[in-house]
Amino acid sequence: MAGRLFGVGVGPGDPELVTVKAARLIGDADVVVYHSARHGRSNARAIAEAYLRPGQIEEALIYPVTTETTDHPGGYQGAIDEFYAESAARLAAHLDAGRDVVVLAEGDPFFYGSYMHMHKRLADRYETTVVPGVTSVSAASAALGRPLMERDEVLTILPGTLPAADLTAHLTGTESAAIMKLGRTFPHVREALERSGRLGDAWYVERATMAGERTAPLADVDPETVPYFSLALLPSPAAAAFGAEPRPAAAGAVSVVGLGPGDPRWLTPEARAAIAEADDLVGYGPYLDRVAARPGQRRHPSDNRVEAERAAFALDLAKRGRRVAVISAGDPGVFAMAAAVLAVAEDPAWKDVPVRIVPGLTAAQAVAARAGAPLGHDFCVLSLSDRLKPWSVIEGRLAAAAAADLVIAIYNPASKSRTEQLVRARALLLEHRDPGTVVVIGRDVGGPTESMRVTTLAELDPATVDMRCLLLIGSTQTRAVVAGDGTTRVFTPRTYPQP
Repeated sequence: MAGRLFGVGVGPGDPELVTVKAARLIGDADVVVYHSARHGRSNARAIAEAYLRPGQIEEALIYPVTTETTDHPGGYQGAIDEFYAESAARLAAHLDAGRDVVVLAEGDPFFYGSYMHMHKRLADRYETTVVPGVTSVSAASAALGRPLMERDEVLTILPGTLPAADLTAHLTGTESAAIMKLGRTFPHVREALERSGRLGDAWYVERATMAGERTAPLADVDPETVPYFSLALLPSPAAAAFGAEPRPAAAGAVSVVGLGPGDPRWLTPEARAAIAEADDLVGYGPYLDRVAARPGQRRHPSDNRVEAERAAFALDLAKRGRRVAVISAGDPGVFAMAAAVLAVAEDPAWKDVPVRIVPGLTAAQAVAARAGAPLGHDFCVLSLSDRLKPWSVIEGRLAAAAAADLVIAIYNPASKSRTEQLVRARALLLEHRDPGTVVVIGRDVGGPTESMRVTTLAELDPATVDMRCLLLIGSTQTRAVVAGDGTTRVFTPRTYPQP
């Protein structure tokens, strides 16, 4: 009769954190297995030593390569795959002989543990039990005395081996995080925390629950002192203020942040970071509704027609020491809040308030991408709203753009109170463009009610267009081609006919 396989978590380091079940299985096992580097020392065995008994068979699975180079013909991965296959064969020999085998795993066997490689190779052939253990993340949280998450907060576990750009993207999109596998990865982990605006909230924990345990604010840690058995922790945002020093008034600043057109995937890491680090969120109500505020942030919604007042309010908050994110849809510099904030900031009252603009994906870019590549050549961007400029100016610019044969992206084409502007704009365009000119109508692109239509200037019906639409009026070179799947692709070639 074959023996049984046990993957047993022995916890983060303190032998007293080994579970009762794990201790019993370790003591009962015929064979105790543990991994180690070439030096032969095993943290897992050291943790479990008090539970071993005389006469047990011990199998040390010694990695052929860890951080050093290898001359294996398959490289690092080839050497490791061969090692796991040979190790599984050694364990299978004991199991076939009827011996019960316990594989020790630091922390939890299925949490970045080496045991899982044995499990994948043996669990389908032998009776197998996995015994969970206390993870290093739980131990680190306890060592800091700070909770990992509360209520609806999200905890993200990340390996430090990810590229810094990937780490940054993940860190800007979560409330709490733990970053494993530091050591040589520490410098780019620190870089990612800094780029995501989270460095000030990050903690460093080394050898949690072990004799050499060390905790410190991560920003204060010397990279040369960081071993592999350490991690970075972003505790619950609600806990991040524990013991925090009050911020001086000079730290106040305004960031005007672009959310993009609507799809959360189009929010940039820089924008996520600016929102996450803000004390106050200021903006038009529906735009603020798109932002998941962290605990402690204040939200200040207002009407869409009070841009100057909103800008002054944000600047005043910053002058009093608050970090303020002014929320804008699309790109804040395109018919949005950046110009309003900078205009108000010209007042001497705000001369010492730092203002930065955080770009976002524009509606024109989003609609163009959905349609194909209609902005592939020269184009211009116009707003049909005559609330802030006279209609005569709009007509003059529209006529000039049409005569210049530019592709035209039209923002604010219509609203409940502005129904005639698009009718007049279409008539003006037809004075310069062929009735068959391609027109793309994108509505709520990136949002839950997204729709796309491709039509012509002659067939364009202004009654079907509202404030949530963006129009792309093609040039004489813009083409609409039906693809093999039946969809229509619109593009403007990058070349233009010679005169």
